[in-house]
Amino acid sequence: MKTSYMKLRGSQYLRLRLLLATLSSTPILVEDIRSDSSSPGLRPHEVSFLRLLEKISDDCTVEINDTGTKLRYRPGVLMGGKNLVHDCGLSRAIGYFMEPLIVLGLFGKRPLSIRLKGITNDSKDLSVDTFRTTTLHILKQFGVPIDGLELKIESRGAAPLGGGEVVLGVPIVPNSLTATLWIDEGMVKRIRGVTSSTRVSPQFGNRMIFSARGIFNRLLPDVHIFTDHRSGQSCGRSPGYGISLVAETTTGCLISADMAVSYPKAEEDASMKYDEKLELLPPEDLGTQVASMLLGEIEAGGVVDSSHQGLLFLLCALCPPDVSKVRVGKLTPYSIAVLRNIRDFLGVKFVIKPEAAMNTVILKCVGCGLKNNARTIS
Repeated sequence: MKTSYMKLRGSQYLRLRLLLATLSSTPILVEDIRSDSSSPGLRPHEVSFLRLLEKISDDCTVEINDTGTKLRYRPGVLMGGKNLVHDCGLSRAIGYFMEPLIVLGLFGKRPLSIRLKGITNDSKDLSVDTFRTTTLHILKQFGVPIDGLELKIESRGAAPLGGGEVVLGVPIVPNSLTATLWIDEGMVKRIRGVTSSTRVSPQFGNRMIFSARGIFNRLLPDVHIFTDHRSGQSCGRSPGYGISLVAETTTGCLISADMAVSYPKAEEDASMKYDEKLELLPPEDLGTQVASMLLGEIEAGGVVDSSHQGLLFLLCALCPPDVSKVRVGKLTPYSIAVLRNIRDFLGVKFVIKPEAAMNTVILKCVGCGLKNNARTIS
């Protein structure tokens, strides 16, 4: 039988498209992947993500042409499984892989437990700390069982050399998710956070906390930021530091912001793995910056922060054919792309209604009713 492929072009939103193709069992053919670029084709992290999809599914096929500019992907059955290990490489952080993984894990045949190796904290992808406090919490809104939903940070690894390891556990949804009505963000009642530092002075953590608290203490009394300084075996291979902050509201919403600082890869001198001559952002400035970012996210309104909008919309779209209604702040370009791709792959359209008075947006949709079919086969 001939497989009919959905044809797509370009490298944009490739991870999102692969995720949606897998969930909707849609074979895709992607052409012109960076074909005009000086280094054409798939990037190392994209190939690594394809390998990860092969690990957690059965009978999925991935074909890449010699230049890496053309990809055929036919999804298989999501299996999940225990004691899996995946090296995420060093071109993107572990967060890049975990974001799609937590959704795919829900629809597997067996619960997922996987050890991911690589960079735990950088400024491009969500840090493992934000994942643990905020991202996993969003799944609970959709009826995901709390048992088995966990993230253990075994060692940290900053860019560019990584060396971090985490263990992610995702339970399966017994049948399907539950639709949500989530529009009341409430008022901020407390702020929690954690600073991380590897191969730098333990004082860096305290300096970040001091400057972040300097901003928050004028606004609310309940602020606790913990330090997680790693040394020895669990500190990875590069110096780096970061801070992840979470505001908890009276209605149980978690709004987060995070950022990390490390040395960029050394381009010119191959004998050095990273360029230590560069001046990094001082810990004080980092603390102030992330605290201000968090205040910006709170001010924007909505039940999740801007970096979690895409995940929220995806979960709404996967719910049973029932109405989900959520409130977010201003839509990010990525969130808009998520909405478009959800429409193309799952056939779910959102009704988007701006609320001028609150400066927020209300989105409603009827879910596509994705069931955990992998379980029914077994």
